[in-house]
Amino acid sequence: MNLPALTVHEAKEKLRKREFSSHELTEAVFDRITATDDRIHAYVTLCREAALEQARYADDRLRKGNDLSPLIGIPIAIKDNFLTRGVRTTCASKILAGFIPPYDAATINAIRAAGAVFTGKTNLDEFAMGSSAENSAFFPTRNPWNTDRVPGGSSGGSAAAVSADQCIAALGTDTGGSIRQPAACCGIVGLKPTYGRVSRYGIIAFASSMDQVGPMTKDVRDCALLLEAIAGHDPADSTSVNRPVPNYSEALTRDIKGTRLGIPKEYFVSGMQPEVEKAVRRAIQVLEKNGAVIEDISLPHTEYAIAVYYIVATAEASSNLARYDGMRYGHRARAKDLTETYMLSREEGFGPEVKRRIMLGTYVLSAGYYDAYYLKAQQVRALIKKDFDDAFQRCDAIVAPTAPTTAFQIGEKIQDPLQMYLSDIYTISINLAGVPALSLPCGFDSDGLPIGLQIIGKHFDELNLLRVAYAYERSTEWHTKKPNV
Repeated sequence: MNLPALTVHEAKEKLRKREFSSHELTEAVFDRITATDDRIHAYVTLCREAALEQARYADDRLRKGNDLSPLIGIPIAIKDNFLTRGVRTTCASKILAGFIPPYDAATINAIRAAGAVFTGKTNLDEFAMGSSAENSAFFPTRNPWNTDRVPGGSSGGSAAAVSADQCIAALGTDTGGSIRQPAACCGIVGLKPTYGRVSRYGIIAFASSMDQVGPMTKDVRDCALLLEAIAGHDPADSTSVNRPVPNYSEALTRDIKGTRLGIPKEYFVSGMQPEVEKAVRRAIQVLEKNGAVIEDISLPHTEYAIAVYYIVATAEASSNLARYDGMRYGHRARAKDLTETYMLSREEGFGPEVKRRIMLGTYVLSAGYYDAYYLKAQQVRALIKKDFDDAFQRCDAIVAPTAPTTAFQIGEKIQDPLQMYLSDIYTISINLAGVPALSLPCGFDSDGLPIGLQIIGKHFDELNLLRVAYAYERSTEWHTKKPNV
């Protein structure tokens, strides 16, 4: 039996039937990492000994058979911007290269309580700023489907690890598409929940009004199981919303008859890879055959999303990253005085993309430019949110591509920031509006690279989102395909 290739729900059933132990499953996953990660580079830090100890504890709980979580004994990878007590957390930046947090993020606490096993910390674009996992201070992660291609970003390490069976599932964060775009590039399922559905406490902040934690998994059922474990109110996060958490996995059904699905005309435009459009339109036909009602809609302010995002997000990044000054923790440069310590610590510690965004954000917040840029961007953001509110008066969910192209070559866009930013053109609006969205595989291009289908839902309507995705997944076999790595 190929243990690392199992899904969460498959492994859960087999662990309960004693077909193998969590220790055996964890050993098999680490053997898979050893065999493949010299080509993929998904992990920044591996936690083998700690993981095997967690697996032994999970096996003890499984033997006793009391109050068993669906995640007990399941090896899960964690993006390296989640604080993990006693385990190095770098955010793929030199400025945090030696940082070991004294406490866990709220979502890590939840996963620990569920009995999951942590394989390690996965690579990302530095401070989650990027769309290709090339902006890491350590090394680029490669796409398991073609190691000359990017895995997407910023959660590229988590996406690659799930796709290459280097874990059973993973956690990522999504500020402008950082779960969904790499999920599309690597042929897996990735969900950005509603803003406020999952606690942000203990996540290294990029843009606080848009950052959100979500699951990255091999199929939709696993996505539902992981969301159940991490969703819920957290008093430590002032943006966390106190609403009941539905039983997402139990509500999955193929019945979507009468569900109204909106197709936004602004998401099918020139410049899009023709194979992507063909695959997405074919997926829409599959949903229609399953009983969904297809309706053309408009999201008229979509064209402004990139500009708005790169004003709001960089402004918030400028503020959030001010704390890395060489004084309290992180990298401190050798310098002759206090001012030089500040300047050199940040010069040496931050990479070029992070510096670019800090400077952009500082500029738009500066006196004389605040009203012209930041305030105007927030006003247009409100219009983008209204577009979604209006659309959801007519439909139950929205269906669109996740990304305009499949995974591009490593090095192809790294010197052209604008081209890189356009990789997230179909995902950014969702973060600005705060609604949930999910990406799942819907085909391949002529080079054998995965294509992602994006399903967008109403605020706190992840249940319907997962139901539509599950109906599509059960009607196709794209999620069963594996890269040959």
